[in-house]
Amino acid sequence: MLSWMRRQKELVGLDIGTSSIKAVHLQRLRSSYKIAELGIVPIHPETIVDGIIMDAAAVSAAIRQLFDKNGIALKDVAFSVSGHSVIIKKIKVPTMKTAEFREGIVWEAERHIPYSIEDVNLDFQILRQAEPGEQEMDVLLVAVKKDTLNEYLAVISAAGLNAAVVDVDSFAIENAFTMPQRPQPGEIIALVNVGAAVTNINILYDGISDFTRDSPLGGNRHTESLQRSIGVSFEQAEALKKGEPVDGHSVVEAEAVIEMANSELAGEIRRSFDFYYSTSQRDTIHRMVLSGGCALLSGLAPYLSHALELPVEVANPFQHIVADAKKFDTTYLTGIAPQMTVAVGLALRESEDDAG
Repeated sequence: MLSWMRRQKELVGLDIGTSSIKAVHLQRLRSSYKIAELGIVPIHPETIVDGIIMDAAAVSAAIRQLFDKNGIALKDVAFSVSGHSVIIKKIKVPTMKTAEFREGIVWEAERHIPYSIEDVNLDFQILRQAEPGEQEMDVLLVAVKKDTLNEYLAVISAAGLNAAVVDVDSFAIENAFTMPQRPQPGEIIALVNVGAAVTNINILYDGISDFTRDSPLGGNRHTESLQRSIGVSFEQAEALKKGEPVDGHSVVEAEAVIEMANSELAGEIRRSFDFYYSTSQRDTIHRMVLSGGCALLSGLAPYLSHALELPVEVANPFQHIVADAKKFDTTYLTGIAPQMTVAVGLALRESEDDAG
């Protein structure tokens, strides 16, 4: 967990995406978690562009609506950021204690972060403690631009909420995946979260982040391609993308355009994988877990599995979480599960904090 704001209370995972805002409040049971409340509200595509909030009032109003409509009374939230304003670097440093590294973090960051240190919030995570006699240890260095962070803090505050924890999308996804289940020893898993505007890639080795990358390519590419190729509105393109026919246009007509966008996405993911292979000692990825709103596109997971030649499963962050069937429709939860991955990972933070 990133430490520039820490809180040890129960909190709501708040995922402020570019096409929708998601919230999940989990309650801790003895050996698992239970959904207390959750909700999702769409936002206009121009509201947040390239991770920059263009209409702060609209975002605050949407958050407020989301909490009011779904009866979420808790005010403390965990939120996350991704994209251009986030720099994540895996570095090797001389073996030292955590407190020592914290004292020297600015000096290390100046060597690795392309922004002025005054303009960013810094944090780090020691990935693997050095074995006795080892001279170096692996550290994940994280920097987030202060102006971006302040924009998000302002809209959350204007919605009457308190930002208790800030995180990065890739790590929230990792948290949702690893909290209920530990990967097999030596297993290499690619967590790929395809949102509307950004694809987050986090490759885990032995259950620990080994490589992260945010790509500015997401589900909007499918929508924009359909608008341009077929001449439909944004809303019609979104419907066609989800396999729903619209006036004068069949789903079959959209298939070739969708396949081209799928191919572009597969190419982008493959480039990230190739870069991972070239910068690490690894030469294989055993499986991929696909999350984000785009994971709901019916043909995407099988397409990526074929194109990338590895098993691809669609994430279900609710799989190990208890849900009251009287309160939450099982079919509805299954339908929204992949796009709730970041929010679930953020909501789980409280449990992790309490434990450690």
